[in-house]
Amino acid sequence: MSKLAPPYPKGRNLLEGKSVLVTAAAGTGIGFSVARRAIEEGARVMISDIHQRRLTEAAHQLEELTGSKPSTAPCDVTSEQDVQAAVQTAVAELGQLDVLINNAGLGGFGHVVDLTDEQWTKVLDVTLNGTFRMTRAVLPHMLERGSGAIVNNASVLGWRAQPGQSHYAAAKAGVMAFTRCVAMEAAAGGVRVNAVAPSLAMHEFLSKVTPDGLLEELVAKEAFGRAAEPFEVANVMVFLASDYASYMTGEVVPVSSQHA
Repeated sequence: MSKLAPPYPKGRNLLEGKSVLVTAAAGTGIGFSVARRAIEEGARVMISDIHQRRLTEAAHQLEELTGSKPSTAPCDVTSEQDVQAAVQTAVAELGQLDVLINNAGLGGFGHVVDLTDEQWTKVLDVTLNGTFRMTRAVLPHMLERGSGAIVNNASVLGWRAQPGQSHYAAAKAGVMAFTRCVAMEAAAGGVRVNAVAPSLAMHEFLSKVTPDGLLEELVAKEAFGRAAEPFEVANVMVFLASDYASYMTGEVVPVSSQHA
């Protein structure tokens, strides 16, 4: 059993000439990684996040890592006004939008008997409704052009049971169903809609919000004996956004080594 992460991959120009908008890209998680991988694969990138300071820092970090500084647009995906403004800014600055990466999501831990309406609603509003709002805002632009790719970030919890995750699992299962239905609506207009379903991608924020002992328990379920690196999830998202996935739509692709 190997517990070592693979070498970081070189760019292969999979997204050469494409314009990409990534939500929730500040910080150390999947959003930042997919923004980096998109730049390394030749794309022009705009990143958005609810945290303006972290967004600015992320843009500078990406410039240091890749030599290319992405555009930025602050955005709270629970705000329709913010969503519309971010999409309009992306189209104006990038010229067009070829790819939307819906990465924004909110997790947490809580048993059903302890969850408040506010806790339940907040997770669904960010994770599911935010994906809906961003997709609704971007689709007309893509359909008008007759091409585009949307990649959503779901989770294996949309399929599998885990105590304390009912709100998050319900939201991610919703993202999966939403992905499949929108894909059927958008296919005739040349737009593909897919999703990834990671099991466990380790980053700094996750370790801060996870109860003691749970991460170790989850890692033990992974066949590789380790959590995924965020870039390993980002690699699959880049693939789905690229022309290499031209005949894939409505699919939810697991990025997981969990035991069945």
